[in-house]
Amino acid sequence: AVVKREIYDLGYEITRVEDGRVPFEGDAEAICRANIFLRGAERVLLQVGRFKAATFDELFENVKALPWENYIPKDGRFWVKKASSIKSKLFSPSDIQSIVKKAMVERMKRSYHIDWFPEDGAQYPVRVFLYKDEVMVTLDTSGDSLHKRGYRLATSKAPLTETLAASLIMLTPWHADRILVDPFCGSGTFPIEAAMMAANIAPGMSWTAIIPRKMWYEAVQGAEDMIDKDVQVDIQGYDIDHDVVAAARENAKRAGVEHMIHFQQRAVADLHHPKKYGFIISNPPYGERLEEKSALPALYSQIGEAYKRLDAWSMYLITSYEDTERYIGRKADKNRKIYNGMIKTYFYQFMGPKPPRRKKD
Repeated sequence: AVVKREIYDLGYEITRVEDGRVPFEGDAEAICRANIFLRGAERVLLQVGRFKAATFDELFENVKALPWENYIPKDGRFWVKKASSIKSKLFSPSDIQSIVKKAMVERMKRSYHIDWFPEDGAQYPVRVFLYKDEVMVTLDTSGDSLHKRGYRLATSKAPLTETLAASLIMLTPWHADRILVDPFCGSGTFPIEAAMMAANIAPGMSWTAIIPRKMWYEAVQGAEDMIDKDVQVDIQGYDIDHDVVAAARENAKRAGVEHMIHFQQRAVADLHHPKKYGFIISNPPYGERLEEKSALPALYSQIGEAYKRLDAWSMYLITSYEDTERYIGRKADKNRKIYNGMIKTYFYQFMGPKPPRRKKD
């Protein structure tokens, strides 16, 4: 839902609805802009072909019929980075990868009139998805996953990906003129992503060969011209662990937003703020290890007590702890099931009142 909204905001037309993907139409510039501006997407894939295949012969012939020479030069390094199959007759990822690569080679041998490819040029990773015998063949235009923003070298245990953190923030009504506090900031992902949004810093800035270099640099320059590092914000990150706070500061520095975030070593029991209408957005401990579970009732009670002391605030927590509402001391206004990696978690949304509208001069 978040990525869909982001794509509409970029001005592109969404062509169909699928689980886990948002297909949309666009030109080469759209590939640049999607990779640069989408905060909630893991990857931007270019669909090369889509067809039915229930046998390896059908898979081979259909892949061979695709115009690979339009995308990959004769010195390009191309390989099938990933193949996945769900409810399909062809189900072996390694066999699918091998057949697709062979078919690509056969097509390009015919197109380039050569029998051997050096593959010493730029990289062109391919991803193949099968669902109910329908095959989608794509080129990966993102290189590294877009969740790797490049700022997070130091991580705490159980960190959120940058894309998930950004998406969760976008699921809330938080704006840069409202206070944001993360009392379990860990490596600082929530505060850093919020600061990047406030300053209009685009999340993706790594070029891949699929996009013309000049077009890429022009798109990046356009994104850099939109940055506003002078925006006034109140974003705070706390953690009980001194080393974790130091790591979060380092990550914020690499992201270019250290001046926008106040990090401090502080326990959640000490959380307080004099202003109204703020936001807590946080990823508190889940107690995934058995020895940690016994501490969770007391910890979530402290979260609940701290929240009660805040005047007219909203609180958003992502956690797998099933007794969250019991120990917070109230039922969430909304609750969304979200997978954090392979862990089933819930995004508990405790809504505070909206601030009064400002009177226009």
